[in-house]
Amino acid sequence: MNIAEQKRLLRKKYTKERSQGDLLRSTHLDHFQWQKKSDRISRNLFNHPLIEKSKVILSYISHRQEPDLSFLYRHHPITWGIPRCQDKDLIWHQWHWGKGLRKGAYGIFEPYKDSLKIIPEEVELILVPAVACDKKGYRLGYGGGFYDRLLSQKPWQDIPTMGIIFDFAYVDELPTEEWDQPLDYICTEKGIIELKKDL
Repeated sequence: MNIAEQKRLLRKKYTKERSQGDLLRSTHLDHFQWQKKSDRISRNLFNHPLIEKSKVILSYISHRQEPDLSFLYRHHPITWGIPRCQDKDLIWHQWHWGKGLRKGAYGIFEPYKDSLKIIPEEVELILVPAVACDKKGYRLGYGGGFYDRLLSQKPWQDIPTMGIIFDFAYVDELPTEEWDQPLDYICTEKGIIELKKDL
C-alpha cells in the first residue's frame, strides 16, 4: 500500500471517529462532548504565552467536527486571520468575533472577498486544523495540500505553527511525504505539546 493510500484510509478513520466518537473506548463524541473538548482546547490556548503576547494569529472556522475555537475568539479579541480558498492557495483576511462569514469552497465558512487582507509580516502564530498529528509534528490534512504549500514558503515558514486536534488523534507516527511540513506545537484538550524539530 503506497503512502497516499495509507493517508486516505487514516483520514477516513479519524474523521469518522471525530464525528461519531470511539465506541470501543466509550468516548462517544456527541455534540455536548465535542463542544466541551473544544472549549478545553480554547482554554489551553488562551493561557499559553504565545497566544497571550500575539496580536495577529491565523486560525480557522470549524468544519466537519474539527475543534471549535469560538470560546477563544469570543474571549481574546485580537485580530484573527481566517482563510479563503482561491484556486490552490489560502488567502488570509482579518476577522473579529461576530463579523459575518460566507460559505465558500468545500462548504467551509470563510471571510468575504473584500475583507481586509493579512500579510505574513503581521502574523505571530498559525493555528493549523488537522485530521491527526504525530509526535514529530507531522499532520494529516484533507489531502488538498493547502497548508503544506503555505508553510513551505517564506516568510510563512518562519512563523510558529500549532496543530489543533482532539487527543485521540495525537498518534505516535503518521505516514509522511517529502513535502509534508512539521508543526512546532500540538494542542489538544489535554494540553499543549512543544515539539523538537531535530527529531
